[in-house]
Amino acid sequence: MVARMEPPLAGTEAEHLTGALDRLRTTFRWKADGLDAAGLATRVGASTLTLGGLLKHLARAESEMFGPKLDGSPIGEPWASADWAADPDWDFTSAAADRPAELYALWDTTIARSRARLAAAIDDGGLGQLVHLAWPGGRHLSLRRLVCDLIEEYGRHTGHADLLREAVDGRVGEDPPAGWQPASRS
Repeated sequence: MVARMEPPLAGTEAEHLTGALDRLRTTFRWKADGLDAAGLATRVGASTLTLGGLLKHLARAESEMFGPKLDGSPIGEPWASADWAADPDWDFTSAAADRPAELYALWDTTIARSRARLAAAIDDGGLGQLVHLAWPGGRHLSLRRLVCDLIEEYGRHTGHADLLREAVDGRVGEDPPAGWQPASRS
């Protein structure tokens, strides 16, 4: 299901932050939507970024944010068994070997899980609660900080997705058209 596109006009802090995050998630998913393997592997200029790599990378960012960073829970697969020492960019590089349907399913299921975990955390203690992640010296971050960090991550990569998608087929625009629903390719 596609989340609403606009944060509320006069909502709570949690509604505004989750609304901004969901708008970026939806815009990113629309930019990456419905492509075959060649489209997901398209690069622009000297950059090695691809939409497939961004789908996988953002799924990892979400899994880290609302897993180990939130409450110390294990990150799960495919992240736990990846050889990060051999390839620190594994999420980006390994996407080239994944089928489009796998990349879309990974991102879509991760986002559904993240939305549920974030909503539960907000209900349980609000945005000001401290999370598991701590800086050196033992100072823990707040849930608010995790959400803001993820908004920043999506902001950066949704901009990359704009350029990549335009290079694939000319798709431009800020928001998906009315009634858009995510589709995947096999």
